Amino acid sequence: MALIVQKYGGSSVADTESIKRVAKRVVETEKKGNKVAVVVSAMGDTTDDLIDQALSIDSNPPEREMDMLMTAGERISMSLLAMAIHAEGSRAHSFTGQQAGFFTDARYGAAHIKAVRPDRVKNALSLGDIAIVAGFQGINAKGDATTLGRGGSDTSAVALAAALGADICEIYTDVDGIFTADPRIVPSARRIPSIDYESILEMASCGSKVLALRCVEYAQRFNMPLHVRSSFSRRPGTLVVPDGIDPRTLPNLD
Repeated sequence: MALIVQKYGGSSVADTESIKRVAKRVVETEKKGNKVAVVVSAMGDTTDDLIDQALSIDSNPPEREMDMLMTAGERISMSLLAMAIHAEGSRAHSFTGQQAGFFTDARYGAAHIKAVRPDRVKNALSLGDIAIVAGFQGINAKGDATTLGRGGSDTSAVALAAALGADICEIYTDVDGIFTADPRIVPSARRIPSIDYESILEMASCGSKVLALRCVEYAQRFNMPLHVRSSFSRRPGTLVVPDGIDPRTLPNLD
């Protein structure tokens, strides 16, 4: 039995049909004998829509209120995914960033994670439930909601995986892994089967948008293997692995 953290981005949970498809994949992973925690982004363009609504009301909205607003998108995704998993016949329990124990500094809009104490997530997993966690968000020392900035859900997933002692963190996106160039722009781009942290950090610092820089730095700090893959296909993705780890020993590489 492996403990797997899966993260699904906005394009993977863009609408209810997409959420149902993700639920099937999560349940399939669980039925292979794994414990599964899932981190979700907001549906599709929800975050952009919320920003537009805020700016239509106040051209310079208070940062605290913006973060309070921004956390709403992931709460919608986590609840709907938990319902979809229930409809598939499995048990799921959803948690906000606060409920999942994500403690951050006081910086609104681009907070840094200071600690993750996922006691309620661990309890849900111990009961045999699938744990669904809202990405991109946490709580500061004042008790206010905070958001983590660009790539925040990826960072949430890696931080949760590290705190749980997961065997791997799977990052599901809309492309089949990490490529030598953007395959949507360069048709001849090749998928990279596996890559080390230093190489992916260099790619991220040069503007590659597959993984956020902070996410990779967090993974490297805790030696957390990553599997970047598509939620729209079953093809192999790209493994980001620590030195000395044989990719063949990692779980759930279907």
